[in-house]
Amino acid sequence: MRFSFLARNKINNLPKTAGVYAFFDQKEEFLYIGKAANLRNRVKNHFNQPTYKDEMFLEIIKKIGYIKTNSEIEALLLESKLIKEYQPKFNTLWRDDKNYFYVAITNKGHIFLTHQPKNVSSIKYHVSSIKIPDTKFIGPFVDGQAIKKTLRILRKVFPYYTQKKHPQNLCPYCHLGLCPGPEPDVKKLKKGLNNLKKVLLGKKDFVLKSLKKEMKQSSKEQNFEQAAELRDKIWALEKTISNARIFEDFGSAALRNVPPRIEGYDISNIQGQLATGSMVVFINGKPAKNLYRKFKIKFKNPPAGGPNDTAMIKEVLRRRLKHQEWPFPDFILIDGGKPQINAGISIKYQVLSIRNIKFIALAKKNNELFIEGEKKPILLKNLPSEIANLILRVRDEAHRFAISYHKRLREIDLGLKN
Repeated sequence: MRFSFLARNKINNLPKTAGVYAFFDQKEEFLYIGKAANLRNRVKNHFNQPTYKDEMFLEIIKKIGYIKTNSEIEALLLESKLIKEYQPKFNTLWRDDKNYFYVAITNKGHIFLTHQPKNVSSIKYHVSSIKIPDTKFIGPFVDGQAIKKTLRILRKVFPYYTQKKHPQNLCPYCHLGLCPGPEPDVKKLKKGLNNLKKVLLGKKDFVLKSLKKEMKQSSKEQNFEQAAELRDKIWALEKTISNARIFEDFGSAALRNVPPRIEGYDISNIQGQLATGSMVVFINGKPAKNLYRKFKIKFKNPPAGGPNDTAMIKEVLRRRLKHQEWPFPDFILIDGGKPQINAGISIKYQVLSIRNIKFIALAKKNNELFIEGEKKPILLKNLPSEIANLILRVRDEAHRFAISYHKRLREIDLGLKN
């Protein structure tokens, strides 16, 4: 993978894609390497809104190099590789090894970040120090928030542990498909860890090729369950790598293991009349109100029957999923219980492209959370507080948005009747 080059006065010719850029001096030596979601905008910021660090080398820049990538995650991983290989003066000047981030992967399936990869005899792991004799360190990474988010995204494809010791029973993250569980398949766990290592080392294409080969072999051996699982992993890895946005302001959204995008749905009506549906969107724990959508329900209840909220939620989901141009979420939260989540899952399997979305439903009684693939609901109070609070916020916001639209339709209807 080679750099393309431009003179410093040709910044407007830079592409508006994700990638890695580098500044060179007159001797064509590396001054600085960085990553960007939008190469043109990021490089322009160095010159138009320079920090005191930028001012140290802006005057001696003679040439700009860039490499386009297919995604922001690929840019992050390539930046790490290039900094390690070339050690640009103004990258290493501001940080020593202790200030860079490294991903530590133990042979037991634990993954965490550290600043100090050299001394593995006693590394601070969360709040306790433990000995880690067999640990692989990958890095360096400059942007700690970005690599944390990348790990959270990849955890959905390759589950791993974040806690020192797993409880004897399933933990909340097991229910969300993010944890290998109390008694993992060791062979499967190690294979997942090896694939995760390769992705972090920039070998995504190798991993995809390997998974596709394994899927074909499983299908040939008529192990269709394993083939389907591998197919979903392939699709999920391609989706997360290509669509994930990681270079953005986290703000208060840096909650531990919070899914990047959740959509919440609710229905509002009076005995089936003037029924409305709502879709709210939360990204990294924050409401994205410009992405909210409202639906005027077309479904007509039978004269003798009461309101059919399940049929209505099916209608809303079908109509939403016709909009392939709207990015798909990681989780869909429906207000309701088992009938509502089953309704959502039935729609899911009619649309191939959303197989990787996880459906959950929150019943008002006792705040029971129904999770796709789990036989019994779990109480919201048993989840980590940051996730429980987020789910409540999404549910309440969907309810508020549905009611506000329903009230508006009622006001219009009353106005027409008067």
